[in-house]
Amino acid sequence: MAKRSVLGMPRTLFLGVVFILVLLLVVGFLVGPLGRSMIGDLGLPAWLSLPHPEFQLPAETAFHLFGFPVANSIIGAWITMAFLICLSYVITRRMKIVPGRLQSAFEFLLGWLYDLCRRVAGEENGRRFFPIVTTIFLFVAFNAWLSLIPGFGSIFITNAEGEHVHLLRGANTDINMPLALALVSFIFVEYFGLRSLGLRYLGKFLNVGQFLQSIGHIVKGRVRAGLGGLFTGFIHIFVGLLEALSEMVRVVSFTFRLFGNMTAGEILLLIAAFLIPWVFALPFYGLELLVGFVQALIFGGLTLVFLTLAVAHHEGESA
Repeated sequence: MAKRSVLGMPRTLFLGVVFILVLLLVVGFLVGPLGRSMIGDLGLPAWLSLPHPEFQLPAETAFHLFGFPVANSIIGAWITMAFLICLSYVITRRMKIVPGRLQSAFEFLLGWLYDLCRRVAGEENGRRFFPIVTTIFLFVAFNAWLSLIPGFGSIFITNAEGEHVHLLRGANTDINMPLALALVSFIFVEYFGLRSLGLRYLGKFLNVGQFLQSIGHIVKGRVRAGLGGLFTGFIHIFVGLLEALSEMVRVVSFTFRLFGNMTAGEILLLIAAFLIPWVFALPFYGLELLVGFVQALIFGGLTLVFLTLAVAHHEGESA
């Protein structure tokens, strides 16, 4: 007779895991500030509870390298890059025709991102945009996920100034990193726009052709035609200025969307773990895994959309 299983585990093991989780939840509730405020102090050991969370919004300087301050968020970014490089090397050094689980997962992710680029931007542009979109997606997602590892933000060191600071911090929670990613996205959008149309690309920001043509009509004595086009020329100039402003607003929007969501998620985890220690924060960890994926998809996806719009818009003009 086959043994009954629940979620792929033997029933006895599953019931044991559930019992341990419930026990930890009850103990966490009793030792946490939420339980003490409702029931009172039961005299349980103090080491069972967690200290009051302290979140520093500005990144803290961990050490100096060649005279330059190195923030703990930069160390987190370095760890993310090193992890992605090592993961890529491990997967690609022995590629197999029949891939294993790790290779299959990596190929599925890259294949899905490539199909997304191809469907949005077309076959040719999809291949050109794929490295940029994929790099942004992987960095944002894995940086968010690595910062969820227990103990990632719990290591303290004493820096050169004698301050007790965190050694590691998720780079997405430092506004400088989302700003840097937003600027990278902005630069590549403008680069491909210029590459597709040359200096004529700047025409969408400095659309003065109609205005200058109207001035020419007035100078040549065709006042009625010149005045009629002069108003339209002002509108074109104004629209161009709005277009330039929208490009700047994208940088601000990208920056604060990623920074706000990642920072809010980290604060939520700290508060949940403080109020009821141990297992109460586990559902929020699952939520943050999803949020990291969604934010990476939004950042990379919007970059792909703006790249596609820039190229498609100017290709249409030149047709």
